[in-house]
Amino acid sequence: MAAARITVMNNGSLRVEGDFEIVDFEGRPFGLSGRAKVSLCRCGQSTNKPFCDSTHKTCGFESVVVAFDLPAPKSAP
Repeated sequence: MAAARITVMNNGSLRVEGDFEIVDFEGRPFGLSGRAKVSLCRCGQSTNKPFCDSTHKTCGFESVVVAFDLPAPKSAP
């Protein structure tokens, strides 16, 4: 089992659970106050980005995702 698990919630957020760190584009960590589970916004409407504030429930966001296999990466020439 991986140290972290990310679950794509239908019509909602990305739930991140386990041993993880979230950093900004400069590598600065977000203070998670010891949380081992957070939800990240997928709808783009949260006032608390990158974290979910449940706005997806009122903004009309819809996205049902079913797991699939990615193709193998292309090898470098």
